[in-house]
Amino acid sequence: MIDGGLGVLKVKPKENSTFDQISLGEVMLRLDPSEGRVRNSRNFKVWEGGGEYNVSRGLAKAFGLRTSVVTALVENEVGKLLEDLILQGGLDNSFIQWREFDGIGRTSRNGLNFTERGFGIRGAISTSDRGHTAASQLKRGDIDWDHLFGKIGVRWFHTGGVFAGLSESTPEVLEDALKSARKFGTVTSYDLNFRPSLWQQIGGQKKAMEVNQRIAPFIDVMIGNEEDFIEALGFEVKGVGQNYTSFDSDEYEKMFKKVASSFPNIKILATTLRKVTSASKNDWSAIAWSREDGLVKSKEWKDLEIFDRIGGGDSFASGLIFGLLTGKDLERSCNYGAAHGALAMTTPGDTSMVSLAEVEKVLSGASARVQR
Repeated sequence: MIDGGLGVLKVKPKENSTFDQISLGEVMLRLDPSEGRVRNSRNFKVWEGGGEYNVSRGLAKAFGLRTSVVTALVENEVGKLLEDLILQGGLDNSFIQWREFDGIGRTSRNGLNFTERGFGIRGAISTSDRGHTAASQLKRGDIDWDHLFGKIGVRWFHTGGVFAGLSESTPEVLEDALKSARKFGTVTSYDLNFRPSLWQQIGGQKKAMEVNQRIAPFIDVMIGNEEDFIEALGFEVKGVGQNYTSFDSDEYEKMFKKVASSFPNIKILATTLRKVTSASKNDWSAIAWSREDGLVKSKEWKDLEIFDRIGGGDSFASGLIFGLLTGKDLERSCNYGAAHGALAMTTPGDTSMVSLAEVEKVLSGASARVQR
């Protein structure tokens, strides 16, 4: 049992589980024009990325935990490239569901994501090309969740609203996974991660709220950014200004209490707080809440210089989960998440390139002076 001042999360001992953490989600190939723009570029760097996957990768690469991802890929050269990137990220590849390639991707394909980093007054742009992907076609019965959680053993299971919004069948896959995880004592977390573009053809925001409210009763730790709880779950936060740039801690605490009252199974709620001055300069922090601790706040970074903002929220989630998995109290865990997210946004790509030592150095107040 994790009891670092929380006393609320019962986490399986390491020796009783093969994996510390596993995510369910789509992994896409990110094509990055570096400092340029997609519309003008002739060369792209490639990375792997996906809202749920990024959390597992951060826990493996930055924090040294045993992680894996449940996903589906088409077995062609792009799929094999994605598998290689997943392996380089330190994840186990046992739970990739391989789909046959039909020669041109008519029936199933691997997802692509073209991402511009943004700079100054030009915001980051993410253009997904993910229709008819193998992961979006996962359906109920494709994965033996009871074997995974009951026999193999997993301490923490993470998924989120990106996977939920891929198709009509993915919420059913999600529900089965979450029910099985809870049956076998695996802690569950969910990042609301609302993406309007994902939902616009399958019912829009109304459908997103319906799905998320159906999933919420199976979640122990609910994560989101400022707007997710409003737009994806339907809870208001009074005093939040246009573009979510205001922050009233009392109003957020009231909102968290409303969510927990509606879904008493949820033990911890957390959100990042970002004030966007420009694409390359943000104020950044995070808050978390539990019934036992009330609202806790992380360290705040004013005018944080951003190199690549994509994946900052996912890195917050992995830092928070690391803290909770290793018995740290809620405030300390929230700080691990905020520091990891801040550092992840100083490097290119969706995923973290930092180490636990660097996270702890930032939390100790160390400067950014050159290390010799």
